[in-house]
Amino acid sequence: MSIALAIRDLHVRLGDLEILNGVELEVPFGEVHALMGPNGSGKSTLTHALMGKPGYEVDGWAAVGGVEILDLPVDERARAGLFQAFQYPVEIPGVALSELVDEMAAAEGNGDELRRRANAAGEDLGMGPFLGRAVNVGLSGGEKKRSEMFQLAIAEPKVAVLDEIDSGLDIDAVQEVAALVETQRSPGLAVLIITHYSRILRYMDVDRVHVMVGGAIVESGGAEVAERLEAEGYAGLSRPS
Repeated sequence: MSIALAIRDLHVRLGDLEILNGVELEVPFGEVHALMGPNGSGKSTLTHALMGKPGYEVDGWAAVGGVEILDLPVDERARAGLFQAFQYPVEIPGVALSELVDEMAAAEGNGDELRRRANAAGEDLGMGPFLGRAVNVGLSGGEKKRSEMFQLAIAEPKVAVLDEIDSGLDIDAVQEVAALVETQRSPGLAVLIITHYSRILRYMDVDRVHVMVGGAIVESGGAEVAERLEAEGYAGLSRPS
């Protein structure tokens, strides 16, 4: 089993506050994993540390497809195969989605291949009406998430971190987003979904669920872990001493 995302003894501080305390995590190629935990447990901080957001002091080791990333600038982390979908996708007025595709094609170097992927993904995801519109401007929550799945499909990363992609969505949109994530499942992609709730996981075939409390992963298991958390909450969980 080849590991797409590997994290070892990851510690992250923001000023005097230590947020992550020795995170250990592996996500193999071809699998979809979920990371759950209460507010303030460190889930979003893990995303920020992986993506290279400024302001955090990061120690430890992390690799995407065997390439160590923690010392790389953000653009090189993306080129190594790391992709993030945002909880609240950013609106980019004045930049059409088709122009974003053009920039991605220019950056990849093999523009013809990326455009082929864009045409196929655009048809599969029904993105035709959105290509001429500014990125995420005037879109519903579900449409914004569909646009991000379109970008994921054409970028073809090794690891996709989906940060609370079910946030603020109604039940129909949650089901749609879950189905969109499943369409991206492939042997060359590992997906890590970060979420508070199990509802999106009910509509997906999740391979493994990890629970983060107090800046560390305290439990890992199958879908039954999410079901138990939905029934019992996080109150009984704590970071091992």
